Amino acid sequence: MIKKQKNLHNINNIYELDPHNPAPDVIGRAAGIINSGGVVLVPTRCLYGLGADAFNVAAVHKVFEIKNRPVYNPILVLINSKDELARVAVNIPAYARRIMDKFWPGKVTIVFQAKKDVPALLTAGTGKIGARLPAQKIASALVRACSNPITGTSANLSGNAGCSRVADLEPKVAERLDMIIDAGPLKGGVGSTVIDVTSDSPKILREGEVLTGDILSVCRA
Repeated sequence: MIKKQKNLHNINNIYELDPHNPAPDVIGRAAGIINSGGVVLVPTRCLYGLGADAFNVAAVHKVFEIKNRPVYNPILVLINSKDELARVAVNIPAYARRIMDKFWPGKVTIVFQAKKDVPALLTAGTGKIGARLPAQKIASALVRACSNPITGTSANLSGNAGCSRVADLEPKVAERLDMIIDAGPLKGGVGSTVIDVTSDSPKILREGEVLTGDILSVCRA
């Protein structure tokens, strides 16, 4: 179903989806757009994000342009399973696997050493890639339908707050998107905890839904 939001009156590509039972035909349409190099507004657990093919350099560049994001800021990816992690990351320590077993899907974004074929634009030249297995059913269905992992950066202009409702999406962002999926109001809040696991012990880059103490407890197990 297409519905225009009051502040997005010139946007004709908004599709409403049941967040608990997403329509397969709309998921297929969105996956086709992403597989063809387009950018789709994707609901995640807390905020709306920008989904593009993580291995399509032109598509990733478009995400940076839409957000007016500095190229020195890396972008995380959403994967469809723990097995797909091997497509983007190498040298996964045992304690990182314990974190994944405990807190995925959702809740934590884990920063790994990136595989050499991951676009440098995506990693901002750091050699590291953040990855998350999404819990939100639309995001989960979409990444399963796409050929590659997809970007999961928040849908906002760089420096501005993210949005938990499509009605709050900045028009300058909305008008550049190839498709908008509206799953209604999302949870909002602090988002996922971000953990760097590229050394012998975890480094908490941002504390979110999962507290630092809980992460460290799992790593010591």
